Amino acid sequence: MSGLDLVGLALLVLSALAVAPAAVLLTQVLAAAWRGAAWAGAQAQPTRTGTLAVLMPAHDEAAGIEPAIRAVLGQLGAGDRLLVVADNCSDATAAVARAAGAEVIERRDEVRRGKGYALDHGVRWLEQAPTAAVVILDADCIAEPGSLPRLAALALATGRPVQGLYLMHAPPGARLETRIAAFAWIVRNEMRPLGAAVLGGPCQLMGTGMAFPWPMLRAARLASGHLVEDMQLGLDLAADGTPPLFCPAAGVSSVFPLDRAAARTQRTRWEHGHLSMLMREGPRLLALGLLRGRPALAAMALDLMVPPLAALVLLLGGLALVDAAWWLVSGSPAPFVVAVAGVMLVAAAVLVAWRRNGRDLIGLRELAGLPLYIAAKLPMYLRLLGKRQVEWVRTKRDGAGR
Repeated sequence: MSGLDLVGLALLVLSALAVAPAAVLLTQVLAAAWRGAAWAGAQAQPTRTGTLAVLMPAHDEAAGIEPAIRAVLGQLGAGDRLLVVADNCSDATAAVARAAGAEVIERRDEVRRGKGYALDHGVRWLEQAPTAAVVILDADCIAEPGSLPRLAALALATGRPVQGLYLMHAPPGARLETRIAAFAWIVRNEMRPLGAAVLGGPCQLMGTGMAFPWPMLRAARLASGHLVEDMQLGLDLAADGTPPLFCPAAGVSSVFPLDRAAARTQRTRWEHGHLSMLMREGPRLLALGLLRGRPALAAMALDLMVPPLAALVLLLGGLALVDAAWWLVSGSPAPFVVAVAGVMLVAAAVLVAWRRNGRDLIGLRELAGLPLYIAAKLPMYLRLLGKRQVEWVRTKRDGAGR
């Protein structure tokens, strides 16, 4: 085989590998659009059989934590509790949370910083008087009525972690880029896990609105400064034989910040964390699931290996350009055809998702601006190669002082 043949084969293999996550994306979106509502309506809603603790990590959340606490307290029954971990706070988070009716502990450690450490600190505190189930809820999230008991009941009935429907909404008057981000969030956090559930698969943990039986959370490896400690936890539990379940009937929500710098910081943290996890854990867990005959773990690895929507489009588009140049040089169109097929699969998934859940956010003409939104994210992905974000950084909330 000549050197040119090897180059053509390498491009064909790379293009085919990039098409695989596009196919997973379209399959999940189609399953959600086709059977998602029926599946969600038929999902069992067991009765809770034990007490519940809500664990709320909070870092400088004094300006907005009170509504989140009120939403939680309205769902607690006898023997339930809400524990706020005021972690490395420089504001009045602890005082505001106590005044609102929460049980509060404070943690200060300038070296071990991040949500994972705050969660571990809270779990160690709960060991003094554990409840049957624990729900983790971020301090900027509002839990819909009845969601917290529903999550706890399903976790106790199945013995598995349960992830609720976590959405981020565009605030009134939001720019197009924020509304596109909210639409991408719906695809990632609603349609994809719902489609996976319809097909019998698990979902990723999303960091908030997630419930665990107490023994599972007590034994979990939480103390980590990883940018996506929630995703790591879900993969660890899946590897241990308890992959997370999706519960779309239990909703929690937050709002994207209007401040563009804050929104950029938030998205960089999420996407750099996801991409680093994809590269480090995806192939290993997929091989483990296939070799050991564990379809749930393999399905979760395939889901993990679908990059953020913009990153996937940029990858396929870049490959298509390289493949087109190769076609001109070699006369072989095969790699280009494969890469373009991947682009078409992603386009089909976006159109199906938009028709199902995006028309209220983005008009059809505005949808044409999606390529510009994707192109604008290229510098963020290039920073992954040299200046990858490796530390957890709190997102500035609207109206907050810092």
